[in-house]
Amino acid sequence: MTSEAASLLGQLADRDRLTVFAAVVLGDRTVDQLAATTRLTGRVVARALARLQSAGLVEETDGAWTARLETLQEATRAGAAQGTDEHARADRETAVVLRAFIRNGRLTSIPTVRRKRLVVLDYLARVFEPGVRYSEKEVNASLRAFHDDVAALRRYLVDEGFLSREGGVGDYWRTGGSVDV
Repeated sequence: MTSEAASLLGQLADRDRLTVFAAVVLGDRTVDQLAATTRLTGRVVARALARLQSAGLVEETDGAWTARLETLQEATRAGAAQGTDEHARADRETAVVLRAFIRNGRLTSIPTVRRKRLVVLDYLARVFEPGVRYSEKEVNASLRAFHDDVAALRRYLVDEGFLSREGGVGDYWRTGGSVDV
């Protein structure tokens, strides 16, 4: 899975964003329509639309929202062009670790060896954009796309400096890991 595809998957892993995106795909165009269809508040819909827009999944023109399905198609094509080895672009040592622990975009288990765990955590941290604050709910939703034990992953990401949190409460933000340029 490319980092772009992983990022898009992370955006859609949140239930509210996925619900809003689905409603846009099915034809709802305004915040009021989306709120009525999804049974979410206008504020939650607006927040989901802002995140989806920043990911390039929706766009707004004169108050009407439309889905940018080409963004998903491009990410899919990029993943297919990468070949069957989802870790082919990583250096040899990193690819070996990622192949051992990540299959079909899912973490099979959390490595117990710290060196290997750091490689996996770096891979997972790429879902989070530098400079963006994430609620715990958003972090959990993004991590759940990779593994069900989101509490352990979240704790490891914070303990190893990939994510930070002010005073142990509030929002999370990315503070470490590799960045694709």
